[in-house]
Parts: sequence; C-alpha cells; structure tokens
Amino acid sequence: MNLRKQTTLAGDLAIEGIGVHSGKPARLHLRPAAARTGICFVDGKGEGTILVRPETVASTDLSTLIGDPAGFHVSTVEHLMSALAGSGIDNVEIAITGTEVPILDGSAAEFVAAFETAGLVEQDRPVDAIRVLAPVRVENGAAWAEFVPHERPRFEIEIDFPSPAIGRQKIAFDLEPGTYASEIAPARTFGFMRDVERLWAAGLALGSSLENSVVIGEDDRVVNPGGLRFPDEFVRHKALDAVGDLAVSGLAIIGCYRSFRGGHKLNAGALGALLSRSDAFERL
Repeated sequence: MNLRKQTTLAGDLAIEGIGVHSGKPARLHLRPAAARTGICFVDGKGEGTILVRPETVASTDLSTLIGDPAGFHVSTVEHLMSALAGSGIDNVEIAITGTEVPILDGSAAEFVAAFETAGLVEQDRPVDAIRVLAPVRVENGAAWAEFVPHERPRFEIEIDFPSPAIGRQKIAFDLEPGTYASEIAPARTFGFMRDVERLWAAGLALGSSLENSVVIGEDDRVVNPGGLRFPDEFVRHKALDAVGDLAVSGLAIIGCYRSFRGGHKLNAGALGALLSRSDAFERL
C-alpha cells in the first residue's frame, strides 16, 4: 500500500496550563523535528530526554506516564499523543517545564487547533508502519482488547458503566485527521464526584474542575452547567485515550483496534502483546 509521508510542525508552538493530577502549572514548547525523530520530550532544564516508545512507559494508572532511568518523567501524555497521532504528526521535540502535560479543557481539541495554527510540513520519508496480519487479544476479567486485520487504521471502542449517565456506548471510526478533529478530539475526560475525596487523598486530580472534566454527581447526572458536547461523549473520550495510548508505539498501525471496558492499562497490554508477536504483523 502507499504510505503517507512523515510530517512535522511548520513552526514552534507554546502551550501552557495546569496538570489535572498535580494541579501545578506546566508549559510545553513544541518544535519541528527531523524525519524519524519521533515524539521526544526534553526537560525544560536541559537535564533529560525521553523518546516516547513502549519501553519508556513507566505507569498506566489513571493516566500514561513515561520516564527514563535517570528519573526524568512526564505524566498524562495520552491526550497530547492522541492529538499528534490523530492529526498525522510524526516528529516533534517537546520541551516541558513541569512534570505533567497540561490538561487544558480535558480534551484534545486545543492541541489540534494549535497544530492547525502552526501548520504541518511533509518530510522526505514514508511513515513507519506495521500491518496487522493475525488477531491478537488480551483480557482482564470482562474487559478485553484486540487487534484484527483491516485495510486502514481503525478503532472500535465500547464501554459499559453501571451509572445510567453513561451506560453502554460504542463508537467506530477510521483514524484520519478530519474525522479525528471533529468527532474525537473535543471529547473530555470524565469522572465521578464520589471518587474525588479518594483521589485527593492519593494526591491525584488536584487540578480537576468542571472546566476540564465531565463530572457525574451523586444523583448519577452530569453536573457541568453546559452538559455534554456529544450524547456519547464518554466513549468518544475513551477512544481519544486509546488513540494516544497506541501512539506511543511510534508506528502507524494498519489494522483495527477493538476494546470493551478498556483503559490505559489494557491499551498498553494489547499493544505490547501485538509487538511481541512477530507472526502477527509485518513491517511496511
């Protein structure tokens, strides 16, 4: 198949906000990078560099955290990685001040808008890609995720929550920039009011608010004054996360990714299972 060319940003970008878990200010300075660089985080103090790859994923508890042996780490990278992959951006150097990617409005929409403002440049190498040749599946209780052969990068994501505010929702789409920008990127992260005190006690969600999260109250209703952006915003955000979690591979995956009751840990497990099976994919 004809693979698209790699891309990078046409110019520098600065993005700042607070971390949803740390509650602390964070600033990103995104710069164009040469073909085959991949997505690379650089400590704003110049003390460390992390190439985003499966082997640098250090934690998938509530968010995706990457780190290096020297101690430099960046948490909550999934929304930014999702926006880069959904926009078809392959090579960027990201200098970060702080240890957590800003949550912004809880979605990937502001990242995508910033990329559109900066513009993209096509580079002289085809994208690094693999094609799924055989099904690969992982399970965790009732939850499961799998890759199956498909002619294009595709996602089929399903969730099932006991809360009537969410219930069972499913979305399916081919990953391409136009669809991603309009249908997936605006979906915000979400959580339950009843979990807030537990998360705060654990030092998490310190920056969470109604401005960056969809919150479900004790009466199982969305408490945000503006309501939802989509009737099925919850599964759309789970799809946004899945795109970001698979993007740490540094590869375009030609195949369909399906999950039921998935999350960061299951997404990472499925990706690891695929890449460990040399008979299940081919490099293009």
